[in-house]
Amino acid sequence: MRFRVNRRTFLKQSTTTLLAASAWPGAIPTTTRPTTRVEREWRTYGGNPAGLRYSPLAQINRSNVHKLRVAWTYHTGDSRDNPFTTIECTPLVVDGVMYLTTAQLKLCALQAARGKLLWQFDPFEGMDADTPRGVNRGVAYWEDGNDQRIFFVARARLMALDAKTGKLIHDFGQGGSVDLTQGLGRELRGLTYDVATPGIIYRNLIIVGSTCDQGPEPAAPGHVRAFDVRTGVMAWLFHTIPRSGEFGNETWEGNSWRTAGGANDWGGMTLDEKRGWVFLSTGSATFDFYGGQRLGQNLFANCVLALDAATGKRLWHYQVVHHDLWDRDLPCPPALVTLNLNGKRVDAVVQPTKFGQLFVLERETGKPLFPIEERPVPESDVPGEKAWPTQPQVLKPPPYARQVFTEDDITNISPEAHAAVMEIFKKSRSGAWQPPSLQGTIIFPGFDGGSNWGGGSFDPVTGRYYINSQDEPWILTLVAAPAGAGYPYTHAGYKRFVDQEGYAAIKPPWGQLTACDLNKGEIVWQVVLGEHKELTARGILPTGTQNIGGSVVTAGGLVFIGATQDEKFRAFDKTYGQLLWEAQLPAGGYASPCTYEVNGMQYVVIAAGGGGKPPTRSGDAYVAFALP
Repeated sequence: MRFRVNRRTFLKQSTTTLLAASAWPGAIPTTTRPTTRVEREWRTYGGNPAGLRYSPLAQINRSNVHKLRVAWTYHTGDSRDNPFTTIECTPLVVDGVMYLTTAQLKLCALQAARGKLLWQFDPFEGMDADTPRGVNRGVAYWEDGNDQRIFFVARARLMALDAKTGKLIHDFGQGGSVDLTQGLGRELRGLTYDVATPGIIYRNLIIVGSTCDQGPEPAAPGHVRAFDVRTGVMAWLFHTIPRSGEFGNETWEGNSWRTAGGANDWGGMTLDEKRGWVFLSTGSATFDFYGGQRLGQNLFANCVLALDAATGKRLWHYQVVHHDLWDRDLPCPPALVTLNLNGKRVDAVVQPTKFGQLFVLERETGKPLFPIEERPVPESDVPGEKAWPTQPQVLKPPPYARQVFTEDDITNISPEAHAAVMEIFKKSRSGAWQPPSLQGTIIFPGFDGGSNWGGGSFDPVTGRYYINSQDEPWILTLVAAPAGAGYPYTHAGYKRFVDQEGYAAIKPPWGQLTACDLNKGEIVWQVVLGEHKELTARGILPTGTQNIGGSVVTAGGLVFIGATQDEKFRAFDKTYGQLLWEAQLPAGGYASPCTYEVNGMQYVVIAAGGGGKPPTRSGDAYVAFALP
């Protein structure tokens, strides 16, 4: 389903406080009030435990955002171009101190008002600095009186540091860290296992997920664990691949649960503090593209999960992809929102997806709040494979990314591009939920989304959810594995489907930002996100670009987002989608921003680390913007 770019005339509005609920039909009743100290900070990865990425700050607003200037820039000094590094971190801000990670996974504390370094911790001190150390999207903060701790994971080491000094707290774990490769009930030697997205704090527990291999080689299981914040002792473990006798174990045919990997929470978690429930979403089971060795529905892969945060007990689950063959991981944490449905306040869970559909579930039960239909999908003809016969289709809200790539959708940016793509298209299989094949199958939306780990932002006053996405096809071809490999199939590589110049094979737009009214289940507006200047110079309207990273929405009427391949940082009017401001960053802002207030001044900060996805030059900067 396509949506036209919003070109309505912008109605100039000046907003310096929270908008009154009466101005928004269907808004949840609220009152204008001063912000609290915690609300003026950015204490968790998602802005608050519910993961809304919303700020009640409104000093920067529609009327003055055009005046934003760079307040300070902090250079980490450790970026690399060959091989590239990136920065995907959303900083935390507590008591005027900003905590962030660098291109080479050092942990830094800065003065949040000036960008001046207070302390730095290098978990890889003494190692070769030219070797990229991986990706980190942030840290977690915990305090009890004067005991203030930062929890930081570098690869598979969970570390506790004194927030004031940056020193390891030696009575946590073994000398200040816990080896996360231990205690999973399976030998992980030689397997990838780390944590890129920070865990969530519940009382005196830190709950963490993991990143695992995707196959076809053996992969670690993605079990979720909680550790005591003081001692590092494991408090509980939830098997995302259920063991014998556990709920869901029968969904793994032939005892495949013993060897299956993945089903991991790699995108982060959210917390309902009142209920004491932690919410997470899981990725696919391995091997991502062939499931002949893991036949069945495969719970709890590709699930939204609610767990008791104190015990790890499963409360409910909702599986959005059955027996995944498309790498349709749930890439970001579910947002915990409260909606106004037919005049009734309803606590809900909102889960974006790589395939551009929003699942809106009742928070108490996991039942859909809008219609979702199980629809028949194509069978697989790969020997040994048995695709699940149906997949869920969200009927409301409508998809925010296109769902099928047909011949009519082939790029039209030039006759040469159209011809080049058509030749490949005719040789490949296409269609909704078309399984991977030995012939070659077009996967659309592609492996990076739709949406990815940046997720969305939610305005609790209006009930609107803002989500960036991309419409880019990929081609996946299964091939026979070498003799003695231990598995029957591998694949021919992750290949974007592009034209002869390297642009996406589908008609633009290729990247967009969407506003969805979750009280009504309707898309309000959708605008192009990003620009290829060289194409604009050729007379082609802005196409949008690949984008990675998320947004922040504020009471000042703004949605801030970087994410785009053109390396810009932008502010949109949250009501109409009008672009109000943009700034050129020193490198791609492939991270989610944060906003906070110090000494009466509001700042908006984004990491400009480049590299990664999209593959542009690497950078080493954190850039803070404020009013003059």
